[in-house]
Amino acid sequence: MEHLKKIVLGVTGASGMVFLQTFLEMMTDNSQVEIHGICSSAGRQVIDLELGCSESELPGVSHWFDSKDFAAAPSSGSSGYYGMVILPCTMGTLGAIAGGLSSNLIHRAADVMLKERKKLILAVRETPFNRTHLANMLKVHDGGGIICPPFPSYYLKPETLKDAAMTYCWRLADQLDLQIENRQRWT
Repeated sequence: MEHLKKIVLGVTGASGMVFLQTFLEMMTDNSQVEIHGICSSAGRQVIDLELGCSESELPGVSHWFDSKDFAAAPSSGSSGYYGMVILPCTMGTLGAIAGGLSSNLIHRAADVMLKERKKLILAVRETPFNRTHLANMLKVHDGGGIICPPFPSYYLKPETLKDAAMTYCWRLADQLDLQIENRQRWT
C-alpha cells in the first residue's frame, strides 16, 4: 500500500467556502491523502454563513485541531506532513505568514511548512489586491509558498458554481501531487 500523504488544511474567515467544500468532497474518496484541519473562529463563522454547517460536519477531514493549540502536531517540523493548504486564506493570515508571525496554529503550521521546505499553498481570497497584499504575496512566494487564488477555469465549460469550483480544486490537487480520478484537462 502506498504511503498516505498527510496534509494540513487551514481554514480562515475569507469568503469562498464552496471551494473548501468541493476540495474536501474530492479528498473524501482519495486513498492517497489524510487531511488534518485547523479552523479559525472567523472560519467557523463563514462556514456557518455560507454552508450552514460546522467544520466538524465537513467531509474528508480525519482530525480537527484547535487553532490555539501550539502543542498540536502541525506546530512541529517532525510531524511528517507533506504540505499545507490554507483554503480560503484571508489577507490577515497572508500578512502574518509573510511577516513570520505565529499568533495561532494556522500561522505556526504555515511557518513550519516554509522552514521545512514543504508545500504551502495559500488560496488568498480578496479583491481587489492592494499594494500590501501584493507585497505579502511576493514575500510568501519568495519564502517558498505557492499563491493560488481560487480562480476557476472556464475553458472546460462548467455549468454550475460547483463545477467551476471543481476546476480550481483539480489545480490544488495537482499542486499537492495528488492523482484525481476523472480529472479533466485541456487537451
